[in-house]
Amino acid sequence: MRRAAGLAVAAGAALLAACSGAGPSAADERRVFRYNQPEALTSLDPAFARNQANSWAVAQLYNGLLELDSTLQPAPSLARRYQISPDGLTYTFWLRQGVRFQASEAFAGGQGRALVARDFVYSFRRLLDAKTASPGGWIFRGKVLEDKQGNSSDTCFVAANDSTLRIHMKAPFIPFLGILTMPYAYVVPHEAVAKYGKDFREHPVGTGPFQFKVWDEGNVLLFHKNPTYWRKDEQGRQLPYLDAVAISFIADRKTEFLTFLQGKLDFLSGIREGSRDLILNPDGSVRSDFQGRFNLQKAPYLNTEYLGFQLDSAKLTGEQATQGRKLRDVRVRQALSYAINRAEMLAYVLNHVGRPGTSGFVPAALPSFSAAQVPGYDYQPQRARALLAAAGYGPGRPLQLRLSTVAERKAVAEYLQKNWADVGVQVQIDINQSAAQQELVDNGRTAFFTKSWLGDYPDAENYLALFYSPNFSPAGPNKTHYKSAGYDQLYQRAIREQAGAKRTALYQAMDRLVVRDAPVVSLYYDEIIRLTQRNVRGLTANPMNQLLLEQVRKD
Repeated sequence: MRRAAGLAVAAGAALLAACSGAGPSAADERRVFRYNQPEALTSLDPAFARNQANSWAVAQLYNGLLELDSTLQPAPSLARRYQISPDGLTYTFWLRQGVRFQASEAFAGGQGRALVARDFVYSFRRLLDAKTASPGGWIFRGKVLEDKQGNSSDTCFVAANDSTLRIHMKAPFIPFLGILTMPYAYVVPHEAVAKYGKDFREHPVGTGPFQFKVWDEGNVLLFHKNPTYWRKDEQGRQLPYLDAVAISFIADRKTEFLTFLQGKLDFLSGIREGSRDLILNPDGSVRSDFQGRFNLQKAPYLNTEYLGFQLDSAKLTGEQATQGRKLRDVRVRQALSYAINRAEMLAYVLNHVGRPGTSGFVPAALPSFSAAQVPGYDYQPQRARALLAAAGYGPGRPLQLRLSTVAERKAVAEYLQKNWADVGVQVQIDINQSAAQQELVDNGRTAFFTKSWLGDYPDAENYLALFYSPNFSPAGPNKTHYKSAGYDQLYQRAIREQAGAKRTALYQAMDRLVVRDAPVVSLYYDEIIRLTQRNVRGLTANPMNQLLLEQVRKD
């Protein structure tokens, strides 16, 4: 495996040399940013940016109307400014001048052309087109103006002229600006999609800071600096500072970590179970033998790790159906939550990476989070035993359950198993492959499961949508099939409320219902751990864990 990692890094260097026409000098190496992508990267088409691997790569190649600023608020990108009508139904965007698509054989003469508003109309309609089969159509579906058949209207996206775009909404949806910052909403040129068809996934053309050079799948992906990039820094210098980005595909996490320690990678995101104790002390500080060797960044992460209960018996059979009946008693679900010592779990299992999930489902990195307004479950084993007794369980009749999880959450599951045993609950752990676990959860065929929700955009609505009844899985994100008329009414009010303080109060009221009814157990609000080599500058962590390289440099 180490030899394979070495070959991948060597392949990247060889390709970089071949593409630049000469072997990289020391100065060249300082202008190449190298990171590893252990999860499969399936497409460089933003219409398929459904996971972190794809999103990180396409973020280097493309831009959207808006982007997130350092406070996670939507800010202008390709749109220099925007305006929302008082009724919340029309969004108008005025585009920047001088933005060009990267050079490509798709254009006449191989040179890029100027961006116009019609490019956004094309890109957004493409997302909604069934022929594209994009998983990102949901960002517009049900939100923009629709015809009588429930399809997006011909007038939902309108290019008033080359520099003015209008989006017409079906009804006000306050988080919409945040949605427009997602990679799904990046702009693509129709010429490139027409020329390459399905192969556009490996022939990307955007307006971003880097442009595609070569992709040797499974070995290396290489981007070069876009010489016509539209953005400059505060001193008026052309961005990006880097000449190239080289991405390797080392699947084994331990080998990836060793490759980073050898200085052959510039960046590492996340410390996995196999290397966590090598780097961090139990209190979360860096071990003395690693201090000074690299930079470590730790920041809140828009990810809630949780346990879910399937509240709908429709797809549960056999033992799972029996278990489902037990778990539909809210006292049992509450007892399982009170039995968990979250602070100890984070200390002993996760080296203090994360924050105990003792409030609601919305993570601590979002403004509406409030432990005071949304009190959750702390460690109260006696209360857990009392609730179990009230539900009919105790020494003579122990509660027996099965928890479905994946290998990467095994250590946490085993810790929970001991907590529950202390209150008389016997839990067997079933380890599944990730794809199998996803299928079981999405299709409602497991009664008790581990899961996480990584925010698509930084608004509490994205988390609270998991409990809105029209969003039942598999079509929507409501994996538990929780249903509450009161909750649905609050959700419908919140997505239309333009006053920030009132919307926050509605979000918190919804989160309190989630705590009370316990369709999920919030375990912890995750944190990002990023490692970079000492010579890397300008790479900052944010709660979305975005990888933004246009202002990164290497000394």
